[in-house]
Amino acid sequence: MSHSSTGSAGGPAEGDTFDAGATSLLRQPKAVWATAGASVVAFMGIGLVDPILPSIAKGLEATPSQVSLLFTSYFLITAVAMLLTGFVSSRIGGKKTLLAGLALVVVFAALAGTSGSVGELVGFRAGWGLGNALFVSTALAVIVGAAAGGSAAAILLYESALGLGMACGPLLGALLGNASWRYPFFGTAALMAIGFLCIAAFLKEQPRPARKTSILDPIKALGHGGLASAAVSAFFYNYTFFTILAFTPFVLNMTPYKSGAVFFAWGVLLAFFSVIVAPRMQARFGSLKVLGGSLVLLAADVLVLGYGSHTAAVVCTIVSGAFIGVNNTVYTELALGVSDAPRPVASAGYNFVRWFAAAAAPYFAPKIEEWTDIHIPFVVAAVTAVLGAVVVWVRRNALTEEAEELEPQHAGEDGISVFAN
Repeated sequence: MSHSSTGSAGGPAEGDTFDAGATSLLRQPKAVWATAGASVVAFMGIGLVDPILPSIAKGLEATPSQVSLLFTSYFLITAVAMLLTGFVSSRIGGKKTLLAGLALVVVFAALAGTSGSVGELVGFRAGWGLGNALFVSTALAVIVGAAAGGSAAAILLYESALGLGMACGPLLGALLGNASWRYPFFGTAALMAIGFLCIAAFLKEQPRPARKTSILDPIKALGHGGLASAAVSAFFYNYTFFTILAFTPFVLNMTPYKSGAVFFAWGVLLAFFSVIVAPRMQARFGSLKVLGGSLVLLAADVLVLGYGSHTAAVVCTIVSGAFIGVNNTVYTELALGVSDAPRPVASAGYNFVRWFAAAAAPYFAPKIEEWTDIHIPFVVAAVTAVLGAVVVWVRRNALTEEAEELEPQHAGEDGISVFAN
């Protein structure tokens, strides 16, 4: 990797890149705004169900473990789809892949709102996960290809869409879900339909890659020790992440409005620390120290969440967004730069591994509570966060090259980290 500039501490001088990106951020063609707007809605769908999980459980006479399968089915399909997105987009092109993903989300989100049982809802969320995987895995590449001002502006715009979507999803879920748990699903379908029309009207077809991607390419990429290490560590971390996202609403047991406000604040911290704070911390302390420290602090936060008072649980839920934002940024930079595999292929393999934890945590957390008590799921989540830090420490030599040589333009590329290829 080459270095365009370095800061006083010997790390990347990320400020120049972000300032330049911010300057040209607003001067974008309609195609970019259409894709970014649809990206906001796509990411809103992740946290949309958070404030209404108790309402869904009540409305469908389901247990918390049954309702948590909404996340499990969604992310299990997302994990498998990571092997397919590059295969599909390299053959039919970016625009058609985006439209196919949006169409699936519109159909399955609308069907989710008509569900008569938790089984139907879980099934429709699985179809929604496939559509979302196709869309978000392609959106950043499309934005970079169509954006004015270079990749820095494109990445900043995409990350802004990610943060806005993650923050506003719980709010939309709370506002619409206060009347009925079905309305957030219909609202998402309507918004994504608008996104479909905008992309169809304003986005030109993007050039296809010179080489078509094989379904097995992401698996082969995991043969690289550094990439495999990043994926395994992220697997443990994601278990912690999605224990917070999927299980905490039952613990807080708040009205949709209050729960939506908590996760809105959580999403704001996630976005701010991912886009603004993490790159600056990396430049000063180094990626591996930042990641290891953040994982240990997240573990402590989760323990207080599980054993503290209700007020402490609310505060710790919100604060966890800061650690999650930092972790997401660093993990993606490690995954995308540690191996010599093409970035889309490396990211697909990395996400294929870690999304299985996102599917597992929502299922096992309420089950563990049924088997033990309400505190133990958070103990398990704290342990997995520490295990993620242990993998980073033990495998630090395999990850050091990327940790020391992050280029400024890579900083904050987490827009593709949390939910994309």
